[in-house]
Amino acid sequence: MEIKVLGPGCKRCEAAEKNVKEAVAETGVSAQIIKITDTLEIAKHGVFGTPAIVVDGKVKSVGKIPTRDEIKGWIQQ
Repeated sequence: MEIKVLGPGCKRCEAAEKNVKEAVAETGVSAQIIKITDTLEIAKHGVFGTPAIVVDGKVKSVGKIPTRDEIKGWIQQ
């Protein structure tokens, strides 16, 4: 599983990344977590608000900090 955290490195983006890491650790799912800060690379995902979370190529969240429970729902499917 590949999870991308898209954002320029702001506090909200850091909080989203922290929640992703904690959710992955709590579920025991094997996942590669990639932080993308480049604006052009973020735009390639069709995302124009941050933070954003992409799981296996599918945009799951844009412009908000998802909770650990939300993230667990996305990665346990």
